[in-house]
Amino acid sequence: MLDIKFIRENKDLVKEGARKKHIAVDVDKLIELDEERRTLVSAIETRKAEQNRVSDQITAAGTDPAERAKLIESMKAVKEESKKDEEKLNEVMKEWQKLMLAVPNIPDISVPEGESDEQNSEVKAWGEKKNFDFALKNHIEIMEEYDLADFGKGAEVAGFRGYFLKNEGAELSFAVWQYAKDFWMKRGFQFMMVPSLVRKQALMGTGYIPGGEDDLYKTQDDDYLAGTGEVATMSYFADTVLNKADFPIKVLAFSPCFRREAGSHSKDVKGLIRVHEFFKLEQVVLCEANHEESVNHHEEINRNTEEFIESLGIPYQTVVNCGGDIGLGQVKKYDINLWVPGEQKYREISSASYFHDFQTRRLNIKYRDADEKLKFAHSLNCTAAPTPRILVSLIENYQQADGSVSIPEVLRPYMGGKASIQKPANKS
Repeated sequence: MLDIKFIRENKDLVKEGARKKHIAVDVDKLIELDEERRTLVSAIETRKAEQNRVSDQITAAGTDPAERAKLIESMKAVKEESKKDEEKLNEVMKEWQKLMLAVPNIPDISVPEGESDEQNSEVKAWGEKKNFDFALKNHIEIMEEYDLADFGKGAEVAGFRGYFLKNEGAELSFAVWQYAKDFWMKRGFQFMMVPSLVRKQALMGTGYIPGGEDDLYKTQDDDYLAGTGEVATMSYFADTVLNKADFPIKVLAFSPCFRREAGSHSKDVKGLIRVHEFFKLEQVVLCEANHEESVNHHEEINRNTEEFIESLGIPYQTVVNCGGDIGLGQVKKYDINLWVPGEQKYREISSASYFHDFQTRRLNIKYRDADEKLKFAHSLNCTAAPTPRILVSLIENYQQADGSVSIPEVLRPYMGGKASIQKPANKS
């Protein structure tokens, strides 16, 4: 959420930010409501001061009943007017808060124009795409043939996009988790396992609602299943005053994640590309309120994931997201896309974003600066390792001519030293 004072003083800049993000919000209406809000608050406070002054006079009147009655009578009209203004303020505040939550953060000047991910700009490509001299198989064929997954039973038990990981398929997922944990802890991250079942205010605080409700699972108790560990991790620090000396606070959060994938019913229906239930390790960073600090940490956390992917030996591209492909709260976002040989295309595996104080203002996460002045911290996040999606590129890129699937060297210690996955003997 942006500061209303900033919105008032930078109306045109806020409008331009909304335009670039292709988000419709009536900034003029918000400012009009804010003027009304401020006028009502001022009137209410003035009347309260008057009531306090007269209350003191009533006390001073002592035992003079005539004077006390006169003063009490004079306050009836003031109280009635105050009541009307308070009722009106409540109505104004409902609409004011609704519009405040809808105002997007202002994208960085380096964010390119565009309406969708098709207009994202490649900033980097890494790795050599292998030339296979045998008939390629996609991850679904390999995983079913090698008894690494069962998509049929997954659909029977869990419904559309359901899956079971089995044998080395499940082991490989655990190996990625363990390797990722060790990889990021060496980079100074604190490891946390965080809940995916969260309250509405956690999603509002991180900017996922209003606006993203269609992609969320909701319980009968009006709680939600989050699609990323960022939601619970950021909310862990809500309503706290952090110690500046502890900055940057770097957390590697692990959690189950859930997404309805609303609007993508016909996209990537089969396999592990787009599932409703998955597991993810997420980088979350809190730092001091300084643009340069945020930019530096943004580059750092994105580079962390690039280095992780490079250590697995999977070709990738990094893109900077256009205005129409970054969310309500992001100032700037990178996506990392992994090469999928079976499709001869890149698929998104990670997003890195920074928010300035958009989330921390909503969640009331502050710190004291050098002058002991309270400030809202800056926040950032970036995917570390999402499973099972990462298995798609891993398995397809490492298939061998002899029918086996090689295991990346960095994962072998977490697979009991196993160097490859062989077809089960009972499979022809």
